[in-house]
Formats: sequence, structure tokens, C-alpha cells
Amino acid sequence: MDETAFRQQLAGLHERACPFAKTILTRCAGCSQSLKRNIAEREIVVCASDDAHARCSSFRDRLRHSFTFALGKLHIDGPLPHAQEMRMQCGGIKGLQILVDEQDEVGDIHALLDSAGRKYGELEDFPYSQIVRLANANYKGR
Repeated sequence: MDETAFRQQLAGLHERACPFAKTILTRCAGCSQSLKRNIAEREIVVCASDDAHARCSSFRDRLRHSFTFALGKLHIDGPLPHAQEMRMQCGGIKGLQILVDEQDEVGDIHALLDSAGRKYGELEDFPYSQIVRLANANYKGR
């Protein structure tokens, strides 16, 4: 499949592309709402639920905002380099997991956000400074 055909197929599925696809594809974490799809020889991750997709997108955006200083940036306008994106996604998810139940293995992002919601309330009430601190301490890249 050529690149143009791939991009056209991807655009059809892009509406609910998983915000944590890189995290799932690298097996840093799993998600009960994720569906893996193959387009030619490439694997992508889409979300099975509109509500879960909206919540994860909002959480990822809040993580991006919270990680600006930790990544040495003043603000993040566009896509991050892969290593920084992984540090933000995997590290942020692991940091939240540690805050919620003192484990660093994340089995299900959707369940983790449910648990964090019960503990902290709305997404804007999550302790993002603690999440970033724990992410920096516990996430090790390759």
C-alpha cells in the first residue's frame, strides 16, 4: 500500500484514533476500550467509545500542558518528538497509576481513569504536578 492510500484509510478512522496509541502499541499500558486495526502492514489503535475517547483526549491534553516544563519547553504547539511523547504518555499514565494504587504496572487506562475519577473527582482536579514528578522518577526510556 502506498503512503497516499494509507493516509486516506487512516483519515477514515482518525475520528476516534486513540490518544494513547503509542502507549498501547509499545505495551506500556493496555486499555479495555482500544481496538487494534491493521491498514496494510501497519497497526493503529482506535477507541471503541466516544465518551472514553473524549475523556482520554482531555487527559492527554492536560498531561501535555503539565509536562511543558519537564520537557524543557515553554509551550507545546505541535507534535512532540517520539521520545518526549512516550515520556509524557507512558510516564504520565504510570505516575497516575502510582498515585491511585501505588503500583507502576498499568493494565487498563480506561479503568485507571475511572479509579482516579473516584479518588480525585474531575480531570481538572487530578494532581498533575505529582503525576509529572512521579513520571520523571519512574519512567525510563529505552
